[in-house]
Amino acid sequence: MISKSVLRKKYTALRNALSEEEVHDLSLKIANMALQLPIWDATNYHLFLPISEKKEVNTEYLLHILYGKDKTVIVPKADFKTGEMLHYILQENTKLSRSKYGISEPVSGITISPENIEVVFVPLLSFDKTGNRIGYGKGFYDRFLAKCSPKTKIIGLSFFASEDKIIPDSKDIPLDFCVTPNRIYKF
Repeated sequence: MISKSVLRKKYTALRNALSEEEVHDLSLKIANMALQLPIWDATNYHLFLPISEKKEVNTEYLLHILYGKDKTVIVPKADFKTGEMLHYILQENTKLSRSKYGISEPVSGITISPENIEVVFVPLLSFDKTGNRIGYGKGFYDRFLAKCSPKTKIIGLSFFASEDKIIPDSKDIPLDFCVTPNRIYKF
């Protein structure tokens, strides 16, 4: 088995090798695949806003789908001092600013507690065939997901296929689904 640090390096390099056009094309395919998920009867959807410099999945397409289906979209704001995230309803008048980490985040607005969020789209670098995922290693999403309802659907978004096996840490929260450009993995 490959260590998490080796996999982080591998998938960071694979993402960095993608052109801007490939990122957009693959992100659009992921959004279209996501339409097949059994999640669209929920109301509150948590969506990360991508760090374009890190070539994360562009969630703009999913955002349009969610607004088109009249869903409530919630976006995170990370507090690097506490390691926690606040969750804001994204509205037309929500002012966003870029953090020093390149993350677009709400300046202020209406917050919502994690237990009221029904679906969470999670950023990741890699995942395996049983739903374990690797993020950037700071634990923001695992701490957040631990506060969500057990019924909350956790969905990873990845440009790449699964690894065979990732050894999870005791605090890692597994995915329910992972959407790639060509396939939906169900765990």
